[in-house]
Amino acid sequence: MVLVVLVAWPVGLLVWANGRLQHTPALSGAPDTPGTTYLLAGSDARGDDGGVADDGTEGQRTDTILLLHVPADGPTALISLPRDTYVDIPGHGASKLNAAFAWGGAPLLVQTVEGLTGLTVDHYVEIGMGGVAHLVDAVGGVNLCYDADVNDADSGMVWTAGCHDVDGTAALAFARMRKSDPTGDVGRALRQRQLIGAVMGKVSPRSLAFDPRAQVSLAEAGTGAMTFDERADVLDVARLALAFRDANAEGGVTGTPPIASMDYRPGNVGSTVLLDPDRAPDFFVALRDGTLPPGQVGGPPGS
Repeated sequence: MVLVVLVAWPVGLLVWANGRLQHTPALSGAPDTPGTTYLLAGSDARGDDGGVADDGTEGQRTDTILLLHVPADGPTALISLPRDTYVDIPGHGASKLNAAFAWGGAPLLVQTVEGLTGLTVDHYVEIGMGGVAHLVDAVGGVNLCYDADVNDADSGMVWTAGCHDVDGTAALAFARMRKSDPTGDVGRALRQRQLIGAVMGKVSPRSLAFDPRAQVSLAEAGTGAMTFDERADVLDVARLALAFRDANAEGGVTGTPPIASMDYRPGNVGSTVLLDPDRAPDFFVALRDGTLPPGQVGGPPGS
């Protein structure tokens, strides 16, 4: 009987969790490139998930765009693509990267990122910002650090410099704050990656193995917070979690592409982030091939 339970429970949990996955058309069908590439977008749709109050803005929004790449050989990399990155958007011309999501949702964002990086996106994950709070609460809260006092009305982040144990609501504000950060999107990307690492650090396979209630709670929060591409299943979700852990561990790669300007103004689209035209192409080739050095990479001029 014990053996039957030990075998049946994880199988049943996988089947149950797989049935809860939410899917959306996203992938382009472009020819495969080496390794496995995940594109993650933090959806900031107004008023629908608790992430942001309704401010009258229409259309889909994304404040967070992350590229997670597991190369055939070499370190796993988690790269933040600033939402204001100046890119060519298929069928629309040049604009900010997050405009691709606003104009065409997941499919257009995927195509735009593939054109920018030369990497084919194998799996797409959309994270509802309100769901982030539930995920943090499901792991019992996390410890986050920021070395400045903050009282930011837009994100709701109220912070005393240092490290603090926080619940889901405070973690969401921590991840969303931008206007009170002198480094803008780059600083927010650092905090978002810190939050991801903190959540993954709390997901201990050893402790979860003997806590069915925690397993169910985490599965409910994860599947409720995220929407996946049309081909993803629960095993792909597990691989995604492992890739996150590897990227944020010692020997992983985190950062941004090399940036030439944080305030590039080409006209008609306001202030944008301009990737370094000389260094960025080689950066994405190294990302694909797994030859980026472990640790922090990229960043604005002088970093």
